[in-house]
Amino acid sequence: MPLTAAVFLALAALAYALGSIPTGVLVVRRVAGKDIRRLGSGNIGATNVRRTVGTEAALLVLAGDLLKGAVPVGLALLAAPLMGGGVAGSVGVAGAVLCAFCGHLFPLYSRGRGGGKGVATALGCYAIAAPVACGVALVVFLGTVWRTRMVSAGSLAAATVLPAFAWMTGRPAAVVAVSVVTGGLIFLRHADNIRRMRRGTEAQLSKKRRP
Repeated sequence: MPLTAAVFLALAALAYALGSIPTGVLVVRRVAGKDIRRLGSGNIGATNVRRTVGTEAALLVLAGDLLKGAVPVGLALLAAPLMGGGVAGSVGVAGAVLCAFCGHLFPLYSRGRGGGKGVATALGCYAIAAPVACGVALVVFLGTVWRTRMVSAGSLAAATVLPAFAWMTGRPAAVVAVSVVTGGLIFLRHADNIRRMRRGTEAQLSKKRRP
């Protein structure tokens, strides 16, 4: 197997394995002795952890989800010269983004079930692959959450603007294309949230989650 293909496949496998680590499940089991999948909305992400277990546990989950996106993408960026640099290297980085993100959504260790919505893991990925665009998306996220008091609305707004800013800041075409794919998957994972927003029943930071 050519070196470029071998490096690409190794990075993709590593990214998927790291992305699959169920940070929320592990942290909540450790700090509270409970299964986060049976609490609140059942989602394993930091937002549900904050609502059901507490802020400290949520911060640990957030840090873990960020790292499992940032680490494999950072390694892919360092390994880009081994994949030939240029287009091949950018494809390797984009592949690491997609595999880490999909690992969180469709975890290896639970046969593709019980994954999260991918926002924090995507943030970790794009902090490395498209840092300026990621910074803009983070500002949009925070501004939207501040105005609406809904984390879901901020997540959707950030997923919407990131591809455009990745393109405008000159990121490789492969990274821009993957940002469109991950943004679309974030919207799909937020389908229930979107329905609740339309009904006016989506949970807000200043309010308790409705049963």
